[in-house]
Amino acid sequence: MEHQEHLPEVNLTSLMEFFLLGFSDIPHLQMFLFGIFLFAYMIILMGNGMIILITRVDKALQTPMYFFLANFSFLEICYVSITIPKMLMNLWTQKRNVSLFECATQMCFFLILGGAECLLLAVMAYDRYVAICNPLHYPLVMNHRVCIQLVAGSWITGIPIQIGQTYETFSLPFCGSNQINLFFCDMPQVFKLACGDTFVNEMSAYIVVVLFVTVPFLLILCSYSKIISTILKLPSATSRARAFSTCSSHLMVVTLFFGSGITTYFQPKSKHSSERDRFLSLFYTIVVPMFNPVIYTLRNKDVMVALRKLLP
Repeated sequence: MEHQEHLPEVNLTSLMEFFLLGFSDIPHLQMFLFGIFLFAYMIILMGNGMIILITRVDKALQTPMYFFLANFSFLEICYVSITIPKMLMNLWTQKRNVSLFECATQMCFFLILGGAECLLLAVMAYDRYVAICNPLHYPLVMNHRVCIQLVAGSWITGIPIQIGQTYETFSLPFCGSNQINLFFCDMPQVFKLACGDTFVNEMSAYIVVVLFVTVPFLLILCSYSKIISTILKLPSATSRARAFSTCSSHLMVVTLFFGSGITTYFQPKSKHSSERDRFLSLFYTIVVPMFNPVIYTLRNKDVMVALRKLLP
């Protein structure tokens, strides 16, 4: 296996591909990492697939909350399938090259799905806000048509913006090294390889991050501030505990996902550390999607009941 310093460096005119260094700095652990990440990928596919299945077949789970959860699980499957299969192939074959078009396509879908996930998490928080703070109006406000519109909006809103963002990023001139010190094509890492001033591109990226990460995160905080205020006013400890239980799983996922994402994207190019970026990227591309079905099943009695019905 070639080490990082032996990978080719190219000039501006011959740059036709990038090299995803990934975990090339620990060559003795390649097959071990392959096994770990393959296991994680299987857990993500099976866990989120199980959530989609039980919310479709169990009538007790055919409510707005579980409709959003099923869509979130499907989104997680798509999200991880953008990065993990390529990483597994690189670990298995030790061939780390990726064409510019393939890199741009991966980045574009990663940004679209990541933005959709942020918006959908905000929609799920709004659903809990209506259910807890306005329970009498919940069936009217969160009717089937509104639920479909909210999910469709989460999926579609970012498509033209992220396509434009990707086009602008790969319109930059690249020279010198073509080594991406990560296991997938991410925007901050690509910026580091660009020649000249990337200030305008970075500012554009920050604006997009504000729209698709910060704004949904603030909406989630507002929703939960109202939710917590309402729950604390409930008369009995049992009712408070039950209300908190419907929100705790979502809060855990929000904390993990937004915490790692904001840390990664809200820092200038010069402040990015390869090791820290790789660790944070593992969090929001593998760890959070893997724990999502665990969090939502083990902490949800309705889902556990549905699983017992489904499994022999």
